[in-house]
Amino acid sequence: MGQSQNANVDRLSPGLYELLEDSVLAMELTELPEGSAALDTVDPADTSHVLARYLNDHILFHLEAVPAANRVDEANRILAAVNDGMRNSACISEGPRQLVAIAPRVGAAARKPATPLSDAALLTNTPHEPQVGREIAKELESADRVDLLIAFIKWSGLHVMDKELQSLKDRGIPFRVLTTVYMGASDAKAINALARKYGAEVRVSYETRNTRLHAKAWMFHRKTGFSTAYVGSSNLSHAAMLDGLEWNVRLSSVATPALLHKFEATFESYWASESFESYNPDDDGERLARALAEGGGRVSSEVSIAHLDVQPYPYQAQMLQELEAERVIHDRHRNLVVAATGTGKTILAALDYRRLQAGTPGELSLLFVAHRREILEQARQTYATVLRDGAFGELMVDGYQPVRGKHVFASIQSLNAKSLDRFAPESFDVVVIDEFHHADAPTYRKIIEHFQPQELLGLTATPERGDGVNVAEKFFGGRIASELRLWDALDQQLLTPFHYFGVSDGVDLSSLQFRRGRYEDKELDAVYTGNDARTAKVLQALNDKVLDPHRMKAIGFCVSVKHAEYMARKFTAAGLPSAALSGESSSDERRTALKSLQLGELRAVFAVDLFNEGLDIPQVDTILMLRPTQSSTLFLQQLGRGLRLAPDKPVLTVLDFIGFQHREFRFDLKYRAVTGSSRTRLAKDLEEGFSFLPSGTQVVFDTVAQSVVLDNVKRQLRLTTRQVVDEIRDLAAQQPSPESYTLRQYLTDSLSEASDIYRRNKFDGRPTTWNTLRRAGGLVPDVLWPAEDQETEVLVLLQRAKAFLNVDDPARLRCYEDLLRPDAPPVLSLPLREQRIARMLYYSFWPQGRKSGGPGELESGLQLLRSHAILRNELTQLIDVTADGARNLPRSLGQDYADIPLQTHAHYTREELLAGLGMGEEGQRTPGTVREGVSWIPSSRCEALLVTLHKSEKDFSPNTMYKDYAVSETLFHWESQNQTTPESAAGQRYQHHTVQNSHIMLFVRESPTQEAGTSPYVFLGPVDYVSHEGSKPMSIIWKLRRPMPSPVFSAASTVAPLS
Repeated sequence: MGQSQNANVDRLSPGLYELLEDSVLAMELTELPEGSAALDTVDPADTSHVLARYLNDHILFHLEAVPAANRVDEANRILAAVNDGMRNSACISEGPRQLVAIAPRVGAAARKPATPLSDAALLTNTPHEPQVGREIAKELESADRVDLLIAFIKWSGLHVMDKELQSLKDRGIPFRVLTTVYMGASDAKAINALARKYGAEVRVSYETRNTRLHAKAWMFHRKTGFSTAYVGSSNLSHAAMLDGLEWNVRLSSVATPALLHKFEATFESYWASESFESYNPDDDGERLARALAEGGGRVSSEVSIAHLDVQPYPYQAQMLQELEAERVIHDRHRNLVVAATGTGKTILAALDYRRLQAGTPGELSLLFVAHRREILEQARQTYATVLRDGAFGELMVDGYQPVRGKHVFASIQSLNAKSLDRFAPESFDVVVIDEFHHADAPTYRKIIEHFQPQELLGLTATPERGDGVNVAEKFFGGRIASELRLWDALDQQLLTPFHYFGVSDGVDLSSLQFRRGRYEDKELDAVYTGNDARTAKVLQALNDKVLDPHRMKAIGFCVSVKHAEYMARKFTAAGLPSAALSGESSSDERRTALKSLQLGELRAVFAVDLFNEGLDIPQVDTILMLRPTQSSTLFLQQLGRGLRLAPDKPVLTVLDFIGFQHREFRFDLKYRAVTGSSRTRLAKDLEEGFSFLPSGTQVVFDTVAQSVVLDNVKRQLRLTTRQVVDEIRDLAAQQPSPESYTLRQYLTDSLSEASDIYRRNKFDGRPTTWNTLRRAGGLVPDVLWPAEDQETEVLVLLQRAKAFLNVDDPARLRCYEDLLRPDAPPVLSLPLREQRIARMLYYSFWPQGRKSGGPGELESGLQLLRSHAILRNELTQLIDVTADGARNLPRSLGQDYADIPLQTHAHYTREELLAGLGMGEEGQRTPGTVREGVSWIPSSRCEALLVTLHKSEKDFSPNTMYKDYAVSETLFHWESQNQTTPESAAGQRYQHHTVQNSHIMLFVRESPTQEAGTSPYVFLGPVDYVSHEGSKPMSIIWKLRRPMPSPVFSAASTVAPLS
């Protein structure tokens, strides 16, 4: 590379670039056609890396032009300019020479690898380059610590490095190995030798059916700072290490520091994962041998699980937390859980029962209701396994009657009127009803109405039925306590990955009637049934996207019986035998058609009003969405019909046929439900492609469908504030008392979120808040609006209202409401804990304090807030909405921190959290003056660590993503400020905080901003020092006293789910 980065460009041809704009490039760009060059501001988090790369290119180009004898002098001249004014600045010695080794006091010096430690390289085992096995053997000689992540370990690859591995053990070098039993490809002898002969600490994943680990990677840590790593295709076998056609990339902490950081972070997270179990040949050798045999198909994989300690996966822990929040925070004891068929709803119910039992003295009685004996038998076995009680539960089905009647697994048929009389309404503490979408049927209703348990739990994959009945609305006030997110299920390999194709069908629906979120079925029927042109496009899309339509097993969702019958005829005529099913079909007709589909005698079944277990065929590999829906529930239910795992089904193909929609149709509702994205993020994904999807999943739109969906989503984003005002006024007019229309009612009626209001810019010179929009719509009478001489002051305060979008713990909510009451007591008469909550409220409005200052400013500020009824109304309504949606479980810090009002797992703004820790009290700096990510608060002896996980506003920035991350749910890796050394006051405080009686408080957020402005932090609580590495900055591992919430762990972890 003999020239600068920009000089490499001979001419600016069309394509992608990452060239830093300088004066030369700026001049060249003026010669291009106007508008052809796209310039983007460098993200502040990446500026130092981009500028350093630019300088490196220019300095290299410059030094190569200088005679060799003068290069040291020229380099020192450049250094002098860079180091101008710095003390103890260095200069390069004549030669120049490099330090390449310091010999150990005992023993011979280590051999150097052929590839310089500072360089990166691609090794392919070709004759004229070093073999990867030989290079790794040499790397072992100088390593101070070794980590190996390897899918397969063979004896043939291990024994060729016997000398180096034996030396590693003799020198006492830590050696960690992660491996699997997948496919039974490893040799037990080799794994045992690693542990016994070479002293390695080995951890094994015993998953035999599938594995997420296919990596082959080594890392050689060196205290000298010159660490190296190898990532590539070579397993630990003779062929792979010496003469196989393998590709391996050699990484270096000098040439590729960001990649080394990611390697280390990822390995540490794997090492801490429960998916990898510690291996001792003496204790676990028999288990390993059996697992390898099972993985290789040499023995049966049946094994008893009766005594397993079943622990929830992260996604299950999150669902259990959400259930607990409904009960504890919201006092709701009739709850609905929604999860796709085959994703472990019964296990979740059993784990929930176990947790309820653990928190209750005495034995909780249980009734589990399902409609088939085999489901009841499986459920009883699941509960027995989770509870580690093989005798748990009794069946009540097919003539079996319970004896004790304490834990009963009963069929719906057995609980007839006569049987119900046997049980008093309070007989069972916990009632679980499987397939709750049947709840509207008379047999189910009788059971629900008869029993009065402490806890009722409904389980279903399909809360919204094709006949329009929504059991969530009918029995749970429209609230779903917890729903398994599709992405979580796919990440856990609980469902088949899908390839979703949005295909334009050319049909114009824009003039059809659209009411309450749906089209009229009759009008859709008239448009679709008999539309041969559309059907031709459907058949063409099948040929384009499905490997072999003549071998597929498809379900098509239609708008009417006529439409389904029409599609079945057309497909059959095209050589794809098909049938139509509906709610009108007899049980025999359904059974025959679905059996024929399963056996391959039919290629497609076209269904209408059938979403439940009647269409539960795991072998379905193609879904045809032939009717429009904006309902996220129906969309997910249709998708879920094909997501069941099945042999020889690597992927589900989904074809969604998209026409031109009515203006009020909302594509964002269903796509956000699938992806979890904001509307802004969704629009970006539609434009640029969905890059961040679960493994194996794809989302692709054709050009026309992409335009239709993107325009629709952007229209929601571009909804003008005037349109929102009109919408509020129109919806309020439908109420008995329009002026009493609440924010919560509006968000429900308009399918909006609070951020849709508070993210907006000013309207008519006023901030956009609930009450300013109501005022613009004529819903706030003059008598309730502040007088003209007070309006400006009130509007400034209303503008800060969005800071309360994060209030999600009941204690803070109640305190804020009490403090805003006109008759609230003087702040300084309250205990210190309540005074700090008052300051949290105060600094939310005045981050740097009020200009008046003085000892009474806190009291006068709160009095000002109390004096404006419209402001109190705004905060009350906003807090009501945010608190109602809270799904976390805040917990007090306990007696040791009695004066600190913050609660773990709650969300706080920077102003709130700092004030809660004591900042802003008399004589201290105010929270609004803090810009650093670390703050020491002397009054509480607390150090607040404020961590932003994704420091760059870009989706992916490899230079900044691996500084702060979760190693496990209780371990967090944090990088200090750049100037911090272990010997500094801050460094000593971090290492010895317990002895010094100081407290480290950890706050984390995913990104700097969200749709409505600055993102709040999640309080992870006090943390304790575990270890550290390095200096300027220090890399510290903290141990959390309370495991972080699952969503935070997912965001903070550097790895994909492993199990």
